[in-house]
Amino acid sequence: MYLKKVNGPRAVTLPDGTIMTRADLPDADTRRWMASRKAAVVRAIAAGLITHEEALEIYSLSDEELNAWHAAVEQHGEVALKATTIQRYRQP
Repeated sequence: MYLKKVNGPRAVTLPDGTIMTRADLPDADTRRWMASRKAAVVRAIAAGLITHEEALEIYSLSDEELNAWHAAVEQHGEVALKATTIQRYRQP
């Protein structure tokens, strides 16, 4: 078995004690962003599994979009990433 060379850690321990690996991240060709996938990316960045720049490159996201996800999680928790409740948490 061969392991692909990656910069940074292959696995990190999250604050709740669970272990997150790069395999837990969404696929690079993801186009449909559900709340759980957004949350996984935000958690990975916060834990140091991937960098902000890596996430932008891998998932072809805009800096504004990724920052919005991070801000929503910081202010309201992961529930704020759901498309059906996003209007409640948006600032005018």
